[in-house]
Amino acid sequence: MGKRILVIEDDLDIHQLITMNLTDLNYTVDGCYDGVEGMSSALMQQHDLIVLDITLPELDGLEICRTLRAKSVNTPILMLTARDSEADRVVGLEMGADDYLTKPFSVRELQARAKAMLRRADMMNQSQESAAQQLAFKQLEMDIDKRIVRVRNEAVDLTSREFDLLLYLARQPDRVFSRTQLLDQVWGYQHSGYEHTVNSHINRLRNKLEVDPSNPEYVLTVWGVGYKFHGA
Repeated sequence: MGKRILVIEDDLDIHQLITMNLTDLNYTVDGCYDGVEGMSSALMQQHDLIVLDITLPELDGLEICRTLRAKSVNTPILMLTARDSEADRVVGLEMGADDYLTKPFSVRELQARAKAMLRRADMMNQSQESAAQQLAFKQLEMDIDKRIVRVRNEAVDLTSREFDLLLYLARQPDRVFSRTQLLDQVWGYQHSGYEHTVNSHINRLRNKLEVDPSNPEYVLTVWGVGYKFHGA
């Protein structure tokens, strides 16, 4: 079946540009122009990807993202922002966005990101269907089907991307992955300059999983190479 994408963007010209170029990829595109309408559509209808502007009338994109994740809506979210600071991008990721584009962006990059995110979502779904549904390491447990992580018998609140990153590492314990490899396998694209996205997700994972994030037990840095999951 064809993919269905929800675009929540209040700027008419940008909205039409996004819609036209995603339609060119044979995706079905639903459009909303304010936050309240966008939230309703995201909750009531099934979509494969949400393209979400951060600045919207009625309800902003960060609040939409936070609410969707709190309601266990795990649809991949590509956040659009005119803000160019690292802090603003990190806030979006912390609210549960899977990726971001800073305006102005190229049409080709938009299309590439959308295709990569949809492809990655399909790969993760297929992998989860064929693999064991439970993983356990020392005091960390993962219920893959329910997408629940427990550490020391306490549930840990992870975003969709944090869960995917942890799952990818944990399925191959003690194997070292470079940032570029993780971008390719977890985010679905290779792009130099985006390695900091991996770093910030790793740091947030440590803050949520580790007793002492500065001396991690599970998600380890291999200096000069990348990261690995240590489960022994």
